[in-house]
Amino acid sequence: MGLTKERHEKMLNGKKIFISAGEPSADFLGGQLIKQLKILDHTVSIMGIGGIHMQQQGLKSLFPMAQLSLMGLFEVLPHLFSIHKLLNETVEAIEREKPDVVVTIDAPGFNFVLAKRLRKRLGAQIKLVHYVAPSVWAWKPKRAQKIAKLYDHLLTLFPMEPPYFEKYGLATTFIGHPLIELGIKNIAFAPFRHAHNIPDHSPILCVLPGSRKAEVERLLLIFKETIARLALKEPDLRVVVPTLPQFHHILEKATASWAVPTLVTSDVTEKYQAMRSGRVALAASGTVALELAMAKIPMVITYKMNALTVWIAKRLIKVPYVCLVNILLGRRSVPELLQGDCRPSRLSEVLSYLMEDTPCRREQKNDLTEMVAMLTTGESPSLLAARIIMEQGI
Repeated sequence: MGLTKERHEKMLNGKKIFISAGEPSADFLGGQLIKQLKILDHTVSIMGIGGIHMQQQGLKSLFPMAQLSLMGLFEVLPHLFSIHKLLNETVEAIEREKPDVVVTIDAPGFNFVLAKRLRKRLGAQIKLVHYVAPSVWAWKPKRAQKIAKLYDHLLTLFPMEPPYFEKYGLATTFIGHPLIELGIKNIAFAPFRHAHNIPDHSPILCVLPGSRKAEVERLLLIFKETIARLALKEPDLRVVVPTLPQFHHILEKATASWAVPTLVTSDVTEKYQAMRSGRVALAASGTVALELAMAKIPMVITYKMNALTVWIAKRLIKVPYVCLVNILLGRRSVPELLQGDCRPSRLSEVLSYLMEDTPCRREQKNDLTEMVAMLTTGESPSLLAARIIMEQGI
């Protein structure tokens, strides 16, 4: 994707870019993106909505991103008035600042409404790029046509996604997954055990209860009992709970009474060290499955949602899996224990089996390697994304 001299000079005139991220996984992508945008153009001006990763790259968030981190129909409903207010505030900021490009990252419930309002009010005057394709392959494939009317370019993380949108005329590029850039599989883990006095013979269970307050609260008691059951079979078991800073204190307090020594960490480096040193992981469904895959740690994915939300979702979702690893592979490699199966007896049973050197464990580790290879184009995903965004409107 080379630039002509004229286009390159125009690109370096101090562009304004507004970035809207509405949840932790989007904030991570936004942080990586801002870093690459600044490498391409040190005069670029970044504004928008983001969390800790984007703020570390210099963003002053329009309002706390946590106000948008909601999931599930009935989790969102009580907050509709607040979300409407935040939408108005965002549209007004964009009209006031007049950015060259608006980049929305994931969070379709907020960002697609934002894009629709901007397109209606500003028309072709505004360049809109969406980063992370909605899962039209999972449900409502005709949404691709509606999205094509809103955006000028779409950046996808998964290789099977572009055709769904290109058929409606939306320029779409598979850029790969920016998690690849972290080199998780090469992170040394011995220092982590040493720093926290975890003996080499003690198996580590990584527990990841989610990135939203509601899901964390919903899973904690279930996880507590699961670990109590595991401890009967694995008396030397240690638990590490990587989490976000806003949940650190809550989780420290909650895990103080767990049956085995439990470490809570909100340090990003320690998060990946823990994954690399872990024997197995228990995680709420989400992007974290990809991080665990890159760390090559066998996992069990679980989730428990509002019953009515699940009833509706079952009638809409067209894929047989919820774990991204299974979806990309096209087969069930990672155990998915959802809703009624999200109970201590089942979770502890499957985790115990995966902790042993079983054919199932070895097969899953091989599958994780295969899946990770599917998420790269051979080029830095964030750099490719930044180039495409910087070229908008040139």
